[in-house]
Parts: sequence; C-alpha cells; structure tokens
Amino acid sequence: MKTRRVTAGVASVLALSLGAAACGGGGKDDDGNGGNAKKDAALTSIVNASDKKGGTVTYQHSDVPDSLDPGNSYYGWVMNFSRLYGRTLTTFKPAAGKEGLEVVPDLAESLGKPSPDAKTWTYKLRKGVKFEDGTPVTSKDVKYAIERSNFAPEALSNGPTYFKAFLEGGDKYKGPYKDKSPEGIKSIETPDDHTIVFHLNQPFADFDYLATFSQTAPVPRAKDDGAKYVQHIVSSGPYKFQSYQEGRSATLVRNPEWDPKTDPIRKALPDKVEIKFKVNPVTVDNNLLSDKITADAAGTGVQPQTQPKVLSGKLAKQTDISYAGATQYLALNVHVKPFDNIHCRKAVQYAIDKQSVVDAMGGAPKGDVATTLLPPTVNGYTKFDTYATPGNKGDVDKAKDELKQCGKPNGFTTNLTARSDRPAEVAAATAIQNALKKVGIQAEIKQFPSGKYFSNFAGVPSYVHKHKLGMMSMAWGADWPTGYGFLDQIVNGAAIKPSGGNNLMELDDPKINKALKEGIANTDEAERTKTWGEIDKMVMDTATVVPLVYRKNLLFRPESAANVTVTQAYLGMYDYVLMSSAK
Repeated sequence: MKTRRVTAGVASVLALSLGAAACGGGGKDDDGNGGNAKKDAALTSIVNASDKKGGTVTYQHSDVPDSLDPGNSYYGWVMNFSRLYGRTLTTFKPAAGKEGLEVVPDLAESLGKPSPDAKTWTYKLRKGVKFEDGTPVTSKDVKYAIERSNFAPEALSNGPTYFKAFLEGGDKYKGPYKDKSPEGIKSIETPDDHTIVFHLNQPFADFDYLATFSQTAPVPRAKDDGAKYVQHIVSSGPYKFQSYQEGRSATLVRNPEWDPKTDPIRKALPDKVEIKFKVNPVTVDNNLLSDKITADAAGTGVQPQTQPKVLSGKLAKQTDISYAGATQYLALNVHVKPFDNIHCRKAVQYAIDKQSVVDAMGGAPKGDVATTLLPPTVNGYTKFDTYATPGNKGDVDKAKDELKQCGKPNGFTTNLTARSDRPAEVAAATAIQNALKKVGIQAEIKQFPSGKYFSNFAGVPSYVHKHKLGMMSMAWGADWPTGYGFLDQIVNGAAIKPSGGNNLMELDDPKINKALKEGIANTDEAERTKTWGEIDKMVMDTATVVPLVYRKNLLFRPESAANVTVTQAYLGMYDYVLMSSAK
C-alpha cells in the first residue's frame, strides 16, 4: 500500500527493534501531566489513556487523499481513518504494541472459516448492524462493495485488485456498472443476509488479512454512483459525514444508528472528528507543537525542519520514533528509454549516494539505508546488497562502467518524480539528482501532488511513457503483514493497470510472477516465508528498483491528544480508531 503494514509474525522482532521503549502504565510524568508521556511511550502502550467522552479530534494533511471512499483508496492513512465510518469484515485490533497486529472480527462475527484446501472462505455477519439511514447491513452490501472496488477501473481505480485476481471468474466479470445482473460475480455467494462465501481460484491462506481491507466496508447499491459516492458516503461505523468539501475538509459526527453492542472494538469517544487538507506540511507541524490539532493525518512524521525542535528539550517526551514497515525506493520504468537497458539501470544503482538520501530526509530519526525491497520488519526479509558501494555513498567507477555497457558512456538525461507536498521526498530527489550528475546522468525533477500521484501521473503508464518519467519516487508498506502482502502489488505483472497502479517499474517478469503465485498457494509457512526473500533477490537482479531508505516516522503527540498509540498494522502511524481528545 502507499505506505502501509508490517508483519504479525515478527511482533517479537518489532518489540526489540522499537527498543521495547517506555512501556510504563498510567500515573504522572515528571511534569505532573496525566498519562505516561515519555519518549517512545506510544510504541508499546496507550499514552494519556482515558474513557472521557466528548470533544473534537482534529487532523490536518498536507495534500488531499486519493479518495475517502473506502473502496477507492490505497493510502494507509485513509484505511486507518476510514475505520471511523466504514466497518470491514475483519480489522486490526485497536491496541498497543504487538496486540495491534492481531486480526479480529469486525463486521463479521468471527474470523473466516476456510475449507480444507483454503479455496473457500465463509463469514457470518453480526446481526443488528445498520447504515446511518437505519437500513440493516447485509451480506449483499459487502459483496457489492467488493464488486465496485475491484471490478470497475473506469470509475474506481485507486485501490488494489486482489479480489479480482483470486476470485473464480474474476478475469471475466465486468463489474457492477457494466454488468447489471442482480447476481453479480458468481464466486461471491450470499445465501442469506448474514452469510457471505468466497470461492477462490487457488488456495489463499492469508484471506483474513485481505478481509481487513476497506474494500469490504459495505456499500448500499441504491446509494452508489461510482466516483461521486465519495460526496455522500453512507456510514456503517460510529461516525457519519456531516460535511465534505472535496480537496478542502471533512467533518464527521456521531452516527445515531451505530450500536456499540454490535461493535466490540470501537469506543467512539469523540463527539466530532475534523480533517483539513492542503495545509503546508511545516504549518501542520507547528500546529501540532502548539497543540492546535490532534494529529497529522498522513502519519509519516514531522518534517526535517521541525526535527531539531522536537528532539531536544521538554518536547522530546512527546515523540515516538516508529518503524514504518516501509521502504522508500526509486522505481526505474522499463518502458522509458534508456531504462529498457539493464546496464543503464545498473548505472543508477551504483551512482546513487544512499547515505546522502537518508541525510536529506532527516537522518537517522527518519530511517536507515536500504539495500533490499523488503524492510527488516517484514516477514521474509533477507539481508543482502546486490549493488553494494563503499559506505553506501555510491561508486562512480562502477556506474561509469555500466554506462559504457549500455552505450551511454557520457551519461544521459531523464526525469525524476517526487511528491510536491512531501518536502522530505523532494529533498531525497535532490540528493539523487546531485549524485547522478557525478556520472553524467542529468535528472530533471518533476513534482506532482500526492493525492493524484498514482491516479493521474506516476501510476498511469500512458502518462509515464509520454512524459518520459524514467525514475519515480515511491514509498511502500505491506498491504497485509506477510511478504506477499508487501511484494505482490509492486512487482507482479498482473498489478500493472491503466491508472492507479503501484508497479511503477512496469516489471512483468514471468519467473517473478510465477514465484508469487506459487508462494501464496504454499501451505507450508516456513517455505512460504523463504520464498518472499528469494523473490526480493530476483527483483533486485532486474535492477528496476533502487532501495533507498527503510522508513521511520518521527511522530509528535500534543498534550491534548488522548488514547495515543502507534499501530504497526498501519505503517507505524497512530491508531485513529482509538484517538480522542483530552480537552
């Protein structure tokens, strides 16, 4: 996902890598403030725990979401945020530390019941769950939500398409906007209003993770109008939209039809949730420090300019440095010359000074030099470095040798993308640009807004080819906590699509595609885990991905923020289901 998840299988590793920090209980800190406000406290505990109802939680974001429609989003922060108004079949437990990686039933009564061959999965929905207009939520609403989100790229192109890939007949079904038959896709059965059955085309042991996707949040067919649905989303959660101004703001208020008896995981403490978009990222930081807002919705941490303010003095106790379970990398598109030549790609691999990239992004608090696509906290990670350079500072001689082999001894010109509202990413792109100049590669930086980065620009092959976007900035976290959940949508040829794509390299290697398919079908967990590390090496051998940084988030929590804890299920940001206001 556009920066998303880590692995349940490495919960113990996470506890160590996060320093097992500050796991004290309640009480008062040195300044007499309530809660356990210590540095890194939110990594393993709930800071400023409270049962107080009321108040307003306020978020700001430096750009716009790809969409707040749960069925049309691929950003991790939206999937975290959308749990306030959309209930999914399963979800990640709102809890501190490793408990937050546990998948628990949400709209469903229990986790899925698989057939012996793991090709059929059955869920029973809780009774008594209603939409905001008082109509009951049924299994048909969940089925329809999956159909619209996975099978209608002409209207909803931002989200993943796992259901389309793994449901029987998924390659033939045209989606609900073209196929008007009432039965929809036959491989999702709804024998009654509270039962939904999925028939898959191959074994899929990770299906309960797939059921956590916001795409399983129910949508009433009669209220859906495709891409316009975001203007009037029908809530199944504790909050509903009071207002929505596209590109500007949204306000959520209590949903009177939400019944806490049917929802064991949400306390829904705030009366109101507000979010504003297109706020300068440094302004967002300043508003956090002055306690004017509750959290930065993006969840990626403060900007480099803000770091000195929060890492020293009294403010340090309000920070949490979390591993994001994500890798920042450079995608080299194989259909944009000269990157159709592997030696030109290898020249970039050796030319880049990765340490300068880390420094540009904010140094150690923002991450470590990356040498693999899989980050160390994801199941299947294997330590290796295919394109090692001294001190991770690049190797000019090797880069120039590769340039000779690709027929460009004097270098070449290309374009390098970055998201305009992410200063750290722009700074990283500048560091890459400077390193490439040393070997004769001239890269012009093209900036695009993050909200449309994938739907209109970097994720649209026709646009990429036409505008010669040879090198594209990318950050990725696991769609769910396994190596497959990290790799599939960014290296599988089947993930290439007309818009909203994440395989920015347009890598379509038959051996890699086959290894992914066979790996997820393997019921031997140890062998399956081994496969993900092997695929990582295969990808690096293609030289299409330049790993840059294993991402960390330097998060800041204002004193008025209550029930604050980091969730590794959503890329090391704060858990928005738990968060409330102490004001």
